[in-house]
Amino acid sequence: MASWSLSSKPFLGSALSTERLSGLCSDLRNLSSPSLHFSVRPRPAKNLQVQAAGSTYGNYFRVTTYGESHGGGVGCVIDGVPPRRPLSEADLQADLDRRRPGQSRITTPRKETDTCKILSGVQGGLTTGTPIHVFVPNTDQRGGDYDEMSIAYRPSHADLTYDMKYGIRSVQGGGRSAARETIGRVAAGAVAKKILKDFSGTEVFAYVSQVHKVVLPEDLVDHYTLALDQIESNIVRCPDPEYAEKMIAAIDAVRVRGESIGGVVTCIVRNCPRGLGSPVFDKLEAELAKACMSLPATKGFEFGSGFAGTFLTGSEHNDEFYVDEQGRVRTRTNRSGGTQGGISNGEIINMRIAFKPTATIARKQNTVTRDKKETELIARGRHDPCVVPRAVPMVEAGVALVLMDQLMAQYAQCHIFPYNPDVQEPLNEVNSLPTMSLS
Repeated sequence: MASWSLSSKPFLGSALSTERLSGLCSDLRNLSSPSLHFSVRPRPAKNLQVQAAGSTYGNYFRVTTYGESHGGGVGCVIDGVPPRRPLSEADLQADLDRRRPGQSRITTPRKETDTCKILSGVQGGLTTGTPIHVFVPNTDQRGGDYDEMSIAYRPSHADLTYDMKYGIRSVQGGGRSAARETIGRVAAGAVAKKILKDFSGTEVFAYVSQVHKVVLPEDLVDHYTLALDQIESNIVRCPDPEYAEKMIAAIDAVRVRGESIGGVVTCIVRNCPRGLGSPVFDKLEAELAKACMSLPATKGFEFGSGFAGTFLTGSEHNDEFYVDEQGRVRTRTNRSGGTQGGISNGEIINMRIAFKPTATIARKQNTVTRDKKETELIARGRHDPCVVPRAVPMVEAGVALVLMDQLMAQYAQCHIFPYNPDVQEPLNEVNSLPTMSLS
């Protein structure tokens, strides 16, 4: 006698219950012949779980951030870091200091040292290849400042939408929606920047190019020679001293009135390996946009010529190719912004990220309560009158995380076997680029 055992596994959307399976068993037995026997054993349905937390980025260089603004602390877990690379807490602390609150009169007055501690993944000053856990304690919380916000929603803040999504929210400091979450990104970005610089000489620099109506002319900054000390020479992180003073004055003017303003951060990448980015959904600029637009308060992203490129014709916008003195294919202009077809071409990558005015302000505003009653609110707490000075290291970190993940993806797919020397080059052989026309 032949015997078959049929097992049925529930799947997403399946309405096949245990009772219906039992009925199916009975029907199959009635249909069985003396020479054919079906044995069907129903199994209880399994609970299906969908994980969509949104706190992890990357496939090869994978970063998960955790913690809330007024909880015990914040941090990150970095997985996929190459082993045997020198790394210390000091390598991370420099960028965390650039991000920390209370660093000047034009930032939030909250006082935090943001001192980081590496809890795993580093032994004897070298990475072990296992997950790196970075922790930063919160030491200056003032949960009482947010009593009113537990009842009334702050206009243009995430208070309302977090309630809409989860049905519950962390009131103090805005929880995960607060900029304090970015500590984990900045720490992980510092690791990525160090590896990129060591591997291919790749450098990531961001700076403030606009505060409210004060706009830094593009021709005042040379992206081929821009250095960190130029950016860090003033509290607003604008590399031009004259425009830096104008930006600081604009922030001071609204700060004393309990108001806020927005601005723009420009970010460039020098010596990026060619070939990073994957068609079609993982184009390099698409990944960069995701990393930057996931930062708090972002409202716009431009790459290369951006929206201004729409005013040009094809012949005006195209970047013509030529062969340089080293025998490498280059472009005479860089309106494409360092990529073509979503893949890096070796030219300077440039982008601009727009940040809105800080939502929490010390001005009376109309709003509604959690039980849907109209009311007025004057928000308390300590907040930046303009977020862009502290957003600079956040943008650098997001860009570095993308580049590190894409570099590892490129090596895994396209360089695991010998590359084609006629059109490809080693990923770590990136030469400094001579100045070109950007017009």
